[in-house]
This record gives sequence, structure tokens and C-alpha cells, in this order.
Amino acid sequence: MTRPLLFNAFLMNTPSHIQHGQWRHPDAGQVEYQGLDLWLDLARTLERGLFDAMFFADVSGLYGPADGSYVDNVHEGLQIPSNDPTVLLSALAAVTEHIGLATTSNVMQNPPFNFARQISTLDHLSKGRIAWNIVTSTQENAARNFGLPGLVEHDARYDWADEYVDVVYKLWEGSWDEGALLKDRAGGRFADPARIHKIHHVGERYRVEGPHLPAPSPQRTPLLFQAGGSPRGIAFAARHAEAVFIATPNPDVARQHIDGAREQAVANGRHGDDIRFFQGMSFVIGSTEAEAQAKNRDLLDYASDTGYATHASIGVLPDGTRLPADTPLKDIPNNGGRGHVEWLRAATPGREPVLGDLARNRMIGQSLVGTPEQIADRLTEWQRAGVDGINVVNWRLPESYTDFIDHLLPTLQERGLAKTSYGEATTLRGRIFGHDRLPDRHPAARYRGAFGDRAAGAAGAGGSESRDTDSGDTEATTPTPAPAFSGSPA
Repeated sequence: MTRPLLFNAFLMNTPSHIQHGQWRHPDAGQVEYQGLDLWLDLARTLERGLFDAMFFADVSGLYGPADGSYVDNVHEGLQIPSNDPTVLLSALAAVTEHIGLATTSNVMQNPPFNFARQISTLDHLSKGRIAWNIVTSTQENAARNFGLPGLVEHDARYDWADEYVDVVYKLWEGSWDEGALLKDRAGGRFADPARIHKIHHVGERYRVEGPHLPAPSPQRTPLLFQAGGSPRGIAFAARHAEAVFIATPNPDVARQHIDGAREQAVANGRHGDDIRFFQGMSFVIGSTEAEAQAKNRDLLDYASDTGYATHASIGVLPDGTRLPADTPLKDIPNNGGRGHVEWLRAATPGREPVLGDLARNRMIGQSLVGTPEQIADRLTEWQRAGVDGINVVNWRLPESYTDFIDHLLPTLQERGLAKTSYGEATTLRGRIFGHDRLPDRHPAARYRGAFGDRAAGAAGAGGSESRDTDSGDTEATTPTPAPAFSGSPA
């Protein structure tokens, strides 16, 4: 039996996220992004519409050359100004009961010990509804904001992410054994120290002693999102991700991407169905095709070509000037996000896509325009290609989502393409996969029980525990003094 599609609201705490220029419309609520009212009201609306998660994107730097002009970014409100989504999630958790809350945090911006603590806190406050979108960043300016001379080379950023997730897995899954939290009032023992362990991580970039300060949260490890479309990004997702955000140009390309990633997951000892794939998509819905087309013309009237070109940020020279629109993409150096280019190349067989193709693809993207019945037909094609869910990209807030819920959702439910209730599961992972914790075949599971008796034995032999992240074996090693700021990037 085919599962209903999953639906996330794809959001950012900024006036212009994906569909640029729309903030200028008098009814566009995203101009009020800096206050709580917009987001609290939207969270309640999305929960009424049975959305699975509010997925917040984020950046920690400007798009474009680090030394170039950022006038266009500022004029467009293109992810500047923007606010930290992780801070927002606790407020959203307080006014909702079911909807998942996903935040984006890149491996440069927060030491893993501190990040793991924040996420565990949020997972407790939300009763298990937190997800993390693992990113490695694509902005040169972001690297400089965190003390680096420049953006680390593309594949090396994933090597960095491999160690980062290794640290947080140790904290979330291994530092506290099951049953460590006692709350024993009579015995005066809040927790059992024999079941709480330091992790003694020593790696290329991080030295983290532990233990994890929060007790295990409902999910322990949050639901893990990832969005890489390059070969290295796909390999990372096949090993770690539970949900992958894709932006493929058509169902055929989606099928190829999904099949390949599932095959790699199986090669890593996981099941192909351990990953859910979410296609990014916008909707323009009308009771008739003519009404939908009229709405679409209104949206395109407000669309900003400059905003889309600036967001693409490929083909921009160091001084901020742009290469001609007919420049082949293969001739443009790209140390940023490569997935969009690869997907666009797959969608244009027989010729090399050019810079103008990328800007137009970002502007139009996957926007389904039509009646609820026509859109349901198209979504069925994507589902048959292997897509498990949709990241619903908004044009205007809250209109894009109220239109979806009031006009499209009933048809999707009638077709079996959308659920009719949240069900009994209380955690986000439980609702999507049927279990609250990561399965044993996930690489994080190797750290369950890894720092108890074996760690004590290693310490007694005069060494600290180190774990080989490929074999899973433990061994005693000579202790290495920690740097002044434990957990900071080297």
C-alpha cells in the first residue's frame, strides 16, 4: 500500500527566502518576520493542516563573493536581514502539539558540544519533535564570520561534517545509558553516575571530553535532514540522513537520484527505506485553470530577476560583476552548492546548461499551477518516482499555506496523497518511521553502551577511550591535553 505523502513548510526567518520579490506585495506577511505573532499564527495554521514539520532554512553569511558588493542582497531582503531559527523553535513548541520543528545549523557555526546541548533541550521542550538539517555552508562570507580565511574545499567540508556528527552522536547516544535518570527522592539520587559517561573524543578538528549535560531526550538524536546533491553530499546522506531535501527538475531525475542514494544506503548497512526524500515545490491553486493562471501572473509580476540571480551566486566575479547569461556552467568554478547544477545538467541532455538556465530554474523551480485535481495528478507522478514528501516552498506568508490547506488538501486526502490525522505517535521520528529512536543499523547506534565498562577498563589501563569511526572498535590511547576552548574548530 502506498504511503500518503509527507508535507513540510519550507521557511526561513527572513523577508525573502526562495521566491524573491514577493515581500513587496501589500499582503505579504513575511515582512513581519522579526516578531513572534507571524510564526505562532503560522504554526497553528500548519498544524491545523496536518503538516509534518516547519522546516527552517538558515545561512550564516552573505551570498556572493566575500569581497563583492552586497547592495542587491540588502535591497532584496535576500536572507539579510535574517534571524536565528533555532531560538524561535522553543516558542513554536509551546503553541503546538504535533508538528515537527526543524532547524538548520552548519558545522562551522556552533561547537558540537554546545549544539548537542541546545538540540537536546529543544527535543525535551517539544516532547520529541525536533529535526536538524545538517549543512556544510556554501558562503565564503560565512567562513570568514567564524574565523576561517575562506570556505573549505567542497568535499573537505563533508569530511568536517563527518567528524562533527560523530561527536554529537557520541553525546546524544552514548554519554547517558538507558536508566541513568532516576529521580529517586527517597534515596537522594537524581541520576546514576555509573551510567553517565565522558566521551573523550579526540579528532582532527575537535576534542570533546563530555559528558553530555542534558539527560536523554525523547528522540535522543533529532530527526536528521540533509540536502546535498553532489556525489559527496549523496554519500554523506546515504550514511547519515533520515530525510533528504531535493530540488530535482522532473520526476525522472528525482527517480535516478533517489534510487542511487537508496542503493548507497544499503551498501552502508542501512535499509533503502531508512531515508525519506522531500522534493521542494511551490503551488499556485485555483478553482479553475484560468483562476490559477491569473494568480500565477500576479506572483510573477512581483518576482525579482535580480533576487534570483543574486541567490544563485554562481558566475559572480570577485568584484561583484556577473558573467554573461550564456556562460556554460561547466566553465564556472563552483565551491558552493553543486547539487542544483548537477540536477539542471541532468534535465538538459544534449547541451551544457548556461548561467541563465540556472537563474531561470531557481525562479520557476518546481511550481505546480492548476486546479486541485490537476496538481494531485502531478503529485502522483512525483510519488511514483519515489518521492516520499514535499517541502512546500511559499510565495507569500501565510497565503501560500492557507491556500494549500483550504483548497488543495481536501483533494489530496480524497486521493490518499495526504493523511487525515497525525495518528498516535508523539515524536517526529515516530510519526515518520514508526519508532522514536534511531534504528540499530544507523551509524550513531554504535555508541550505545560504548562508554561504560569498556571505557572504565581503558581508563584503568592509563588511557582514554578512542573509537575508530569505520570499524567501531575501541582501544586505549595516550591522553592528549584538550585545547583551551574544548570543542572549537581547529
